[in-house]
Amino acid sequence: MRQEAVLAMLAKEPSHGYQLRERLREALGPVGEGMNAGQIYVTLGRLEKAGLAFSEASPGLPDRPDRKVYMLTAAGQQRVAGWLAEVNWPKPDLAEFHLKLTAAAAGRLADPIAIVDAQRRELLRRLRDAQRAALDEPEGSQAALLLEGIVLRLQADLRWLESCERAWTRTRREQ
Repeated sequence: MRQEAVLAMLAKEPSHGYQLRERLREALGPVGEGMNAGQIYVTLGRLEKAGLAFSEASPGLPDRPDRKVYMLTAAGQQRVAGWLAEVNWPKPDLAEFHLKLTAAAAGRLADPIAIVDAQRRELLRRLRDAQRAALDEPEGSQAALLLEGIVLRLQADLRWLESCERAWTRTRREQ
């Protein structure tokens, strides 16, 4: 799990580990079912050590111990802003991108449709580059085959971004 996804969830509101895990599972649906609870706490510990988050004790219930509530530092907020603006897609992790959109909307950190649009522009640029390179290769060559795979993957990713945009546009209208 990317630290930025956890940070973005904290940007919405301070939370303890269990709350974060539930919000991430809800955002990911069936993809998040296998999420290990310990993974969240390890990530939170690393974020604290890196100075991106801090925790305070919060009184528990009579039958439960106190809990740590985690919050972002200024450096954590900057890291979230950088992550939301990032358009790298060398190895698309669709779950991470989905979390980026969900966290951006939930915390009112950025417009999910603007994030989709920025990613689309980057993928279109890469698609043009791959198509130009494919034209320079002899038909049937190994390089042409690889470039064809890259073009097809980018086209599929662009179609998925169209679906994301439709879904977030619908969500915006319903709010």
